[in-house]
Amino acid sequence: MPNILLTQKCVRSCPYCFAKKQMNENDGGEVIKWEDLVYLADMFAQGGCREMRFLGGEPTLHPQFADFLAYSLTRDFSVTVFSSGIMSDKVKEDIRRVYKTIPQAAKNVSFLCNLNDPELSPPAENKRVEEFLEEFGAWVIPGFNIYRKDFSLDFLFRYINRYGLKRSVRLGLTHPILRENNSFIAIPDMKGIVDRLLGYLPQFMQYDVTPTLDCGFPMCLFSDEQLGQLYKATKGAPKFTCGSPVDIGPDMTAWACFPLSATHRKSVYEFDDYQKMTAYFNSFAAGIRQEAGGIFKECDSCSWRKNGLCGGGCAAHMLKEIDKEGGVRAFKI
Repeated sequence: MPNILLTQKCVRSCPYCFAKKQMNENDGGEVIKWEDLVYLADMFAQGGCREMRFLGGEPTLHPQFADFLAYSLTRDFSVTVFSSGIMSDKVKEDIRRVYKTIPQAAKNVSFLCNLNDPELSPPAENKRVEEFLEEFGAWVIPGFNIYRKDFSLDFLFRYINRYGLKRSVRLGLTHPILRENNSFIAIPDMKGIVDRLLGYLPQFMQYDVTPTLDCGFPMCLFSDEQLGQLYKATKGAPKFTCGSPVDIGPDMTAWACFPLSATHRKSVYEFDDYQKMTAYFNSFAAGIRQEAGGIFKECDSCSWRKNGLCGGGCAAHMLKEIDKEGGVRAFKI
C-alpha cells in the first residue's frame, strides 16, 4: 500500500528517524501539490485501492491538509494519517470541521500516532501530544519505534486507558538508513529486544491490547514458547515478512520504503498504475533478499524463510552489508 508524503517538514527530530535522508535533502519547504494528489487518487482508484496513507515529516503541517483529507473522503477513500500528534490549534479545528461536515469521517479516518516515551521527550512536546489524544483519542492507533535497548512500554498502556485509544499497538524495530547516521537496533541486540518486549505480554493481555509487529522482526529470534505466547496475544499468527510499502515524496518520486530510500528511486509517472509501481519496488526488495539471504548466516538455509514465513529481517541491514562489499556482490545499488 503506497504512502504519500504530504510534506517533508517535521515538528520533531527523533534520533532514529526513518525519513532522515528526506529531511536532510531539503529545507522541508516542499509540499505535494493539489494536482499531484488528484493524480494519485485517480491512479489508486483505477487500480482498486481505496486507502490513502498520509505521511511526512508531519503531514498536518501541509497548509491544505484538512482539504486533502476532505477530498479523499469524498472520493470514498479511507484515510490513515501517520502523525506525531503535535499540531496547531488551527489544524485541530480544521480536523473537527471535517468530522462535523463529512459523516463518513468518523468511520474512515484514523491517526496512527508514533508516540515517544514522555520520560525521554520535552515537557512542552508531551503536553501538545496529550492535548491531541484527549480530543481525538478514539481515532488514534498508537505506534512505538524501538530504538533503545532499555525501552519502556508502560506509558502506552497509560495513554490507551486514559485517552481511549484503539486497543492495538504497532511496534517497530528501528533500522539503518543507507549512508545515513540514524539510531537503530543493531543485529546482536535484537534478541534482547525481543525478550524485553515479550516481558510486556502479561500487560497486553491484562489490558486487552493487541501488539502488532511491524516488519523487521526475524522469526528465529522467538523461541517456540514465545511464538505461542505471541500468537495468543496477537489473536492470530504474527507476521515476520515485509510488504515493502512504497513511499511517494512531494516531488512525485517513489522508493521502496524509508530505510531503502537512498537507492532505486523512480518517478511515479514512469508507471501506468500503482500495482506496477508496487511490483517494481517489491522486486527490488526481493532482489536484496535473494542476494543477501537474511541478516543472519543461518537465513540461507532457513525453512521458514524459504517457505515465506519470515523475511529474514529488514532488507536495510542487508543493503548496508552489500554497500560495504562494493562490486563483490551481484546485486548493484
